[in-house]
Amino acid sequence: MKEKQKLSVLNITLSSGGAEKVISLLLKELVKDYDVTLFLFYDVVHFPVPDKVNKVILSNSDPFTNMSLSLPLFVYRYNKELRKRNIKYAISFLAYPNLVNGLISMWNPEIKTIISERGFPSDNTTSKVSFYTAKMFYPLLYNRCDKLFSNSVFINQDLKENFGIKIPMEVIYNPIEMPLLISRDYNNSNQVLRIITAGTLNTRKNQEMIIKALHRVSFNFYFSILGEGPLKNHLIELIDSFGLQPKVKLEGKVKDVYNHLANNDLFILSSFTEGFPNALLEAMSAGLPCISTNCLSGPLELLNEGSEVEIGTGSFYQAKYGILINNNDVTALVSAMSFLKENPSRLSHYSKMSLARAQSFDLKTIYSQFREFVEN
Repeated sequence: MKEKQKLSVLNITLSSGGAEKVISLLLKELVKDYDVTLFLFYDVVHFPVPDKVNKVILSNSDPFTNMSLSLPLFVYRYNKELRKRNIKYAISFLAYPNLVNGLISMWNPEIKTIISERGFPSDNTTSKVSFYTAKMFYPLLYNRCDKLFSNSVFINQDLKENFGIKIPMEVIYNPIEMPLLISRDYNNSNQVLRIITAGTLNTRKNQEMIIKALHRVSFNFYFSILGEGPLKNHLIELIDSFGLQPKVKLEGKVKDVYNHLANNDLFILSSFTEGFPNALLEAMSAGLPCISTNCLSGPLELLNEGSEVEIGTGSFYQAKYGILINNNDVTALVSAMSFLKENPSRLSHYSKMSLARAQSFDLKTIYSQFREFVEN
């Protein structure tokens, strides 16, 4: 039997984020073809890891404690393990691990270093200092790696035009495991419209926009928000100020996301920015009609196959697979929700289109593209 080639995946943790979920899904397929080692800076694991995956934790300290100061230690231990294990393909996800892989490529040119950018770079930094730090170190270290993949054409375009990335880049979209299909009935116009969103409770995800819009609708609804985050208390205060307590519930962080999605009628993504919105794709796989802001990046590719659209202020656009609105346009969201509530046939249409679109991102299909990219 032919010996499997040795491949590693590097990330900060395997916590409950979008990149981490992608890693967990890819590991399921990678172990069939490679001898896989998962390197984590910190021992935080939310998603399942296959038994055949070797797991190496690079730090015993508390998560995110002095990450910058710990960089030399991470690099030393990571480099040592890569050599010891004779890794051929070293893959990393997210900016910090990517920079570490860039350093490794300087000392181990025989290892094929592959990096993955998961957020829109120009809008993914927390301050001017971090932005200019990225402008300095991305071209310096990213360009030392062999190649890069992201989950959006807009991410690759931004890396090329604004960060000077010159290595080969491809787009490999996030995979999903398609759940059992369920049938939905939108023919009862008198039913309560059950609406759901999912994501970290922060400014970027902008759940506040949905709450403000629901305060203005005239139909009966129930709204669930999945996720935890720093804006939880602010959202609770906003809900209370509008008198929406009986109709809006913060569910917190949940593991059975699909069950929550399956019990609702409509999904809304309200983000100011995304890399590639896993929550939107998961909602589509559950057959939910979707309304999304046309933010960079991901929604346009998911809901309209990347074809550009013009959306007027206060208006919505009926894309091929869902409805698009402009960022933070509360009036447009009110109109879009009301339109769907008043037109059950459009809810049914977009439910079917969501399922059709999600099937394009099935795990085995995406993994096949990923393996080809790694070995090509």
